[in-house]
Amino acid sequence: MGQAERVSMLVRDVLADSVLGVFLHGSSVFGGLHPTSDLDVLAVVRRATTSAERCELIQRLLPISGRGDPTGKSRSIELTIVVQGAVRPWRYPPQLDFEYGDWWRDEFSRGNFTPWVSPNPDLALLVKMALQANRPLFGPPPAEILDPIPPADIRRAMLDGIPALLSHLDGDERNVVLTFVRIWTTLATGVIRSKDAAADWALPLLPPDERPVLAHARAIYLGEVPEEWGDLLPRVRPFVDHVIGEIEHLGASSPPSAHS
Repeated sequence: MGQAERVSMLVRDVLADSVLGVFLHGSSVFGGLHPTSDLDVLAVVRRATTSAERCELIQRLLPISGRGDPTGKSRSIELTIVVQGAVRPWRYPPQLDFEYGDWWRDEFSRGNFTPWVSPNPDLALLVKMALQANRPLFGPPPAEILDPIPPADIRRAMLDGIPALLSHLDGDERNVVLTFVRIWTTLATGVIRSKDAAADWALPLLPPDERPVLAHARAIYLGEVPEEWGDLLPRVRPFVDHVIGEIEHLGASSPPSAHS
């Protein structure tokens, strides 16, 4: 049994018949998993999780996610849970019920089992990706239990999510750099790409002095170089600021037609 299936079974074990569906999204369905890719899972449930259920989910995910696994064989898990009634009928901004990610480990260790923020703009993108991927681990196809996300709300979510994404830049440079570039390419083309494919799209469009940061983030993501930044670290924030400028310019313009 693969790691994704184990996560699905864990969610169903803890939340029982509240679970309507569990879906893959992210790198595992958009361009394939790479050495540093997270395993992205979205669960849709009938009711809000209780404090005891959230605690149990976290305690059982910690030892099987990323560096928590002593065997070193597990990917980092990103599990998002949403109550169906909070997103169907769809409205913006969407309400988040539960989020597990290894970036929350310090908060969890301090006993904070609800460190996430809700409403959460990023949830609009996760639902969009789950619908587009159409990869159920449990339950029916996602379109049977989730509403489509209007393009205008995808654009709003990308712009509204900038402050939260920036807050993770220090210490998560590779992921944040690539996520901003994926936002840029999605706004410009209407296509959701894998992170490395988004980098391939963006590199020729960047000024030459901005390219090394993105090229290095891409190489880390693909496992070609260690996750070290060295002399490039001071250039990360200026690079991100440049991409944010591109994003904000596109966000103020009319929506694009989907094209490559």
